[in-house]
Amino acid sequence: MGRSYFHLHLVSDSTGETLIAVARAVAAQYEGVSAIEHVYPLVRSSKQLDRVLNEIDTAPGIVLYTLVEPDLATRLEEKCRELGCPHLSVLAPVHALLESYIGAASTARPGAQHMLNAEYFKRIDAMNFTLMHDDGQLPDDLDQADVVLLGVSRTSKTPTAIYLANRGLKTANIPLVPGQSPPEELDSIRKALVVGLVASPERIVQIRQNRLLSLNADDDTAYVDKAAVAEEIALSRRLFARRNWPVIDVTRRSIEETAAAILDLHREHALKFIVT
Repeated sequence: MGRSYFHLHLVSDSTGETLIAVARAVAAQYEGVSAIEHVYPLVRSSKQLDRVLNEIDTAPGIVLYTLVEPDLATRLEEKCRELGCPHLSVLAPVHALLESYIGAASTARPGAQHMLNAEYFKRIDAMNFTLMHDDGQLPDDLDQADVVLLGVSRTSKTPTAIYLANRGLKTANIPLVPGQSPPEELDSIRKALVVGLVASPERIVQIRQNRLLSLNADDDTAYVDKAAVAEEIALSRRLFARRNWPVIDVTRRSIEETAAAILDLHREHALKFIVT
């Protein structure tokens, strides 16, 4: 059976990140069907909307939007009805729920979630810290981290760290290398949450083989030997158990799922340092 396609128009007065995330999360639930995405960010004027309407007219399909300016939203809805295109304001149900609960109307502020506030600068600071402490760099100030990730090579430490940094957590990651002891600075960590990452030997070997292939490197090495890899992982598990560090198996987890589990652990860990 061949794959079928449909046009999906995502219209936003901000970056469009919310729409893209929601649309892809839902579209992924339908096998054999793919969306041809048309993304229109920063639509805040009638002239900008005119271009959007022309493209929807050319390639009709589903229209999802986040336009807080009523006039622009009305024009878009009218065009969709004219063309018979299903359309939905993704934020409208949430606004309605909050408004009914809070008892106050919202103020239309396009892109308000991206204002340069303290949270924004916290994420920038976290990203800088994380990039400087990638792959075991600068171990002297590990306790300034919010999270420290440990694991053997190819356990998704760096991408997970970057994802956590984007959520505002300063994250260092340290590789566990056969024959080398972990940094002694780990012994003095007090505030940072240390998390061990593991995966099945089969998964690690597969990823490492792909890595060597991309580098045109020789694969006749213990780096991709299944028995050697299994021993690496066993040693890492014993280290985590001795230190009583939480462990997450990333074999069948996406980066987002791993990060979500770490965020939950960090919330629990942070409670230990809150004075009641």
